[in-house]
Parts: sequence; structure tokens; C-alpha cells
Amino acid sequence: MLFFQLIAASSAVVAGLVSSGREGACAPSRIGVHRSLALRTTARRAWRPPTQGPLRAVSLRFRANLPQRLSPAPCFALSVRVGCNVPARAGAISMQTKTVTPMPKSVKPGVVTGQALWDLLQHAKENEYAIPAVNVVSSCSISACLEAAAKYGGPMIVQFSRGGGQFIAGKTAKNDNDAACIAGTVAGALHVRQVAELYGVPVILHTDHCQRSWLPWFDGLLDANEKYFQANGEPLFSSHMLDLSEEELEENIGTCKEYLERMAKMDILLEMELGVTGGEEDGVDNSDVDSSRLYTQPEEVWEVYKTLSEVPNGRFTVAAAFGNVHGVYAPGNVELKPEILHNTQAYISEKLGGDDKKPALFVFHGGSGSSREDIRYAIQAGTIKMNIDTDTQWAFWDGIRTYEAKYHDYLQGQIGNPEGELKPNKKYYDPRMALRSGEESMAKRLCEAAEDLNCVNVLQGW
Repeated sequence: MLFFQLIAASSAVVAGLVSSGREGACAPSRIGVHRSLALRTTARRAWRPPTQGPLRAVSLRFRANLPQRLSPAPCFALSVRVGCNVPARAGAISMQTKTVTPMPKSVKPGVVTGQALWDLLQHAKENEYAIPAVNVVSSCSISACLEAAAKYGGPMIVQFSRGGGQFIAGKTAKNDNDAACIAGTVAGALHVRQVAELYGVPVILHTDHCQRSWLPWFDGLLDANEKYFQANGEPLFSSHMLDLSEEELEENIGTCKEYLERMAKMDILLEMELGVTGGEEDGVDNSDVDSSRLYTQPEEVWEVYKTLSEVPNGRFTVAAAFGNVHGVYAPGNVELKPEILHNTQAYISEKLGGDDKKPALFVFHGGSGSSREDIRYAIQAGTIKMNIDTDTQWAFWDGIRTYEAKYHDYLQGQIGNPEGELKPNKKYYDPRMALRSGEESMAKRLCEAAEDLNCVNVLQGW
């Protein structure tokens, strides 16, 4: 009864907003603005009949049919407590202010490794946010990442792909035994180390997918880490990823354990992948993979957790597939099943005795086209990192495209523009101008992603 009384009371509030004619009574969700013919109420998905148990919060979202002159449509979220259990699936954004625990003392501005890295990831899991991870290919994309992190007030993962490392070294540089891929990736990491602290945020240095045929690149990076560790007492990189998901489970886990044993001696974290992330990204093409391989089973993750936990000082994360795909897709075309992650945590927790309800740290690959609801439901299951590549690539290009369109008539020659035939155009075709526009556009997109990931203003206590 209380439930329907609340709906009726809220209808009156919405009616008041409509009659008042005020614009922007509440900011709309970034996912989209709905105009319905009648009042719409949305409870968190998977509503179940009332059962005995502790009180749980229910979020209700209201949108009203408004005159077209009122844009964006007024909306609001209402949280009530009722005597039933409702799955804590993320839906409408609550009006409550998020409380974040203080950042661990070990986490400082600049590149974090070892225990500080682990403390940061645990902080993300406990406070239910995920850190955006972006593939960079130049100092410009690195700068955009760090600029965004400083603006949204949270950590950032700067990561290099094998192809990105080669691009930094130069496409014509000799690449025998992945020499250019290694040199470019190391050079990029050293650049990040020089500038990261200036932005006042913690930064994780990471490398992306590495399949078995690319292990010479991986080995070269570990060599560079060992040299850096001997000189500085910490590794050059915070973490590396091995992607042997196309191989048999036993071979995948076995190889990961061998490498983790080497990496653990330098306090480097390993990210490994189970299942297959569909689509195509930076030389990894799984467009035609069997759809059944897009979904990881809890038993498989348990085998990984059990085996890698045997490594002394071994720290790892798992990129478990739950329907995610690389590339760009329209919303609704990606069938994510984040409940797989929830079920996996419960399975592992039971195996370990049940004290830690979320023992694993998950990584979300292929997030393009995912809804905010699915993203946040995955975060609730212990997802602490989400890769963002396709959208940031577009954002960078879109910034350059916008700059060219704005100054098109000033970019057709070195001299001569609408202000005069002899007017110079150097300040317009200076490469820094268009590239800076790309940086700004990419940083803006990353700030939007940080909101989806609950990663805004999480550096409490700094």
C-alpha cells in the first residue's frame, strides 16, 4: 500500500513541476531523455514478490510528459525503504550523496605500483567505482587522460597496446623481435612517469592484450621492468595483461602462473582473461567467435583464483567475459549478463568459506554500447577497471574535425583568409591547435565515462 501511496504523491509533485513551467527542474540522465504519454515509473530491474529479510532501498524514477518548450524534461529519483528484498541492480541515479571512504595513505599522486596499487583497487571495490583504462598512442592522448582525471577527481589507468607502442616508436622503426613495440611502450611509460604527478591524481601504468604470439613484446617489457626495479626499487609498469583466452583453460592458467611468479618478485600485478571478448580491437579480432565463448563460467574463474593465489606475493585481476564486445555498437545491441560476475563472486566466496563476499577483482573489456545500468551492476560485482578505447578514439577525432570545420577558411593555405588575401594563417595550422582540440574533446568524453563508472570525486582525504 505504501508503495502505491508514494507513486500517487510523486505524481502530484510531477504535476506541480509541469504546471510551474520551470525548465531543467532536474538534470536528465546522460543515457537519454524520455518523453512518455503518461507518467513512467521504473523500479530496479528483476522486481520480485515481497519476502522476509532486511529492509532494502528501492529506487523509483519518474518522467513526465511535458510541453516541448520544456527541455530537458523534469525528472527525479525517489528512494524508499520497503520490507522486501530487491536485487541491488543499478537503475535510476539516487538523489543521495555518495559517501566515499578516505583514500589509503599508501596511494599518492603519480604512478602507483605494488601495495599502493593493490590498496587503490581494493578502495575501488569497496566504494563501488571502476577506474577508466584508456589505450594511448601519443603524448596527446596521454595528456587527455591525465587532464580528465584531474577534472573528475579520480584515478586513471593509462595503458599501451602492442600496436600503440610501435606507433610511438615510429611506424618505420625496425621491429625485429618486437623491438619497436617494446621501445615505444617503454618510452611512453617513462613519459607518463615524468608528468603524472603534476596532475595530482594516482595513475596506473598498464599494457593491454597480449596473446601467445606476442610474448616477445611481453618478455621485453618484463626485462625493462627488472632494470627499472633494480635502479628504483619499484617496477616501471604497475601491471600487465596476458590474454590467452583462446587457448585451453589449463594452458591459459599455467602460462599465467609462470609469468606471475616472475612478476610478483617486482610487485607487478597480472591481468588475465577468461572467455572471449567479441569484436575487434587493435589487432585482436574475435568478430566471428562462437557466442557461447562470450560468457565465462564461475568454475573457470575459481580455477584461476585458486591457482594464481598460490603464487607468493602474486596479485591479479580477471577479465571474465560476460557478453562484452570490442568496437562500436548502438545501445541495446550488446547482450551483457553481469549477473555472471555476481554468481561467480558467490561461488568463490563459498569455496573460501564465505567471509569475503567479493574476493575477486574483475575487469570490464569491450564496454562500447553498454547501458549505465549494466555497467554499474557489473561494478557492484567487484569490477574495478573498465577499458575505454573506441569512444575515446572517436572523441579525439571529433575534436580535430570540429576544429577544422570552425577554421576551415583559415586552413586552405599559408597566406590568405577571410580577413585578407595577405593575412598569415600560421597560428591556425600550427599542429598544436588541432591536436589540443582533440585532447579537450577526449578529456570531456572521459569525464562522462567517469560518471558512468562512479569514479567522480573519489580521492577523499587527499
